Amino acid sequence: MSLELIIFDLDGTIVDTCDDITKAINHCLRKHKISEFTRNEVKSLIGEGVRKFIEKVLEKRNLSRDFLFPLLDCFVSYYSEHIADHSKPYPGVIETLEKLNGIKKAIISNKLTELTVKTLEATRLKKYFDFIAGNDYFPEQKPSALPILKTMEYFQAMKERTIIVGDSNIDIEAGKAAGIKTIAVTYGYRQKELLRNADFMIDKFEDLLKLIKEIK
Repeated sequence: MSLELIIFDLDGTIVDTCDDITKAINHCLRKHKISEFTRNEVKSLIGEGVRKFIEKVLEKRNLSRDFLFPLLDCFVSYYSEHIADHSKPYPGVIETLEKLNGIKKAIISNKLTELTVKTLEATRLKKYFDFIAGNDYFPEQKPSALPILKTMEYFQAMKERTIIVGDSNIDIEAGKAAGIKTIAVTYGYRQKELLRNADFMIDKFEDLLKLIKEIK
């Protein structure tokens, strides 16, 4: 059975955005004289949307909730202006997307939709996707199944002919809840043990091409 739709996560799956996110949050922390984060620390906080990201920053630094909106506003403003200073597609992404002709491709990210689109534009990937949605596009965000189900409905795609590719347990949970096959990439922002419930794992993005043939 041929695939009709592939749903991709963005950060940690398609594009390595960690350096720019780290730079943005540290810019804001410096303004408030708060100790900065390393890249590895930031990597562990990415994946549940910008507000949750800032909430985790507050928790890690034992900061008052009074800092939530100042840091949130600062982060979104700075990051939007520097969204791809260092961000770039993972190896094999462009070459693989170019070979996925005849299959609809969507991005469902927990990033804000505006920032998701800007990231894809800045990295010259937007043209490869037929549908793009961030965490403010639908009433619920991953790990809810709703974004996946609504995207499938948009394309009139069958569950049996849809897969999701992501780097975190959030993507896997969302895919399982929606009743579709899940593929975890091991090079992203989550440790491999958190991905063990995925139906499949790939170590390189280009391995997706071979795996799709097996799924068919």
